[in-house]
Amino acid sequence: MTSFTRTRHTARAQRRDKLATYGFYTLGGLILLLIFWLLISIMSKGLPSLSLDFLIKQPEEMDVGGGIGPVLFNSFYILFISLIISVPIGLGAGIYMAEYAPDNKFTGGLRICVEALSSVPSIVFGMLGLAIFAEYFGIGLTILGGGVSLALLNLPMLARVTEEAVRAVPGDIREAGYALGMTKYHVIRTVVLPVALRSIVTGICLVAGRAFGESAVIILTAGLSTSGEMWDFNLFSPGETLAVHLWYVQSEAIVEDARQIADRSAAVLVIVVLLINLAFRFPLWLNNRRQGR
Repeated sequence: MTSFTRTRHTARAQRRDKLATYGFYTLGGLILLLIFWLLISIMSKGLPSLSLDFLIKQPEEMDVGGGIGPVLFNSFYILFISLIISVPIGLGAGIYMAEYAPDNKFTGGLRICVEALSSVPSIVFGMLGLAIFAEYFGIGLTILGGGVSLALLNLPMLARVTEEAVRAVPGDIREAGYALGMTKYHVIRTVVLPVALRSIVTGICLVAGRAFGESAVIILTAGLSTSGEMWDFNLFSPGETLAVHLWYVQSEAIVEDARQIADRSAAVLVIVVLLINLAFRFPLWLNNRRQGR
């Protein structure tokens, strides 16, 4: 190949690189614009009329001026129940699949099953929860049923994300720990998990946001009503959440200000999901600042 030909190939590669760079920047900018447009569209309708009174009042079936107090509490309560079940089991399953499970056909089939469950529609898990809690155990539509069903919905995704995060840790880091005489468990706890923590937290943020905004599972397992109390910790009470209340108000409510309630509920839902992500990521940001990253 002559020098002239090499120069032409180099120039062509540089042009392609610039085009690809501009294309990716353009796609990223369009995605950001779409996200900001969605946020502004939702916030501009509900945020100006949002008040503390709306956040703590009882919902109204007939009269104007209802709030979202009990359904907002139920949303956090069911989210907490689902996370305390799904996070330990999901993390443990992901670590087992990445570090302890033998590389054979059974493990490969199990991994395929987990991936398949991650893509199953949420209403299927809602029907499963309905069959288990409402029909088999006969406890009806409850907060407990909603929380456990959401945990089952999020377990496959959390296990898969954890497995991929642990597998992405470089093997040299593990070998360095073993060279210092550390046990496998000690290496996982003190070396592997801290390195994979950012990806694991991202997975937890995803499942937490999904659980908080889920409606199909809650409708089938926790119902379309509340106990009428603001702070009801009874696991066997009906557990309508904010996402379900938003759907109900938008589609079936007969109160005159249903549209305004739906707009404000949607704004609260978006704000809470953003705050959930911030709550999980802020400690990581502080830790990185202390370490000088």
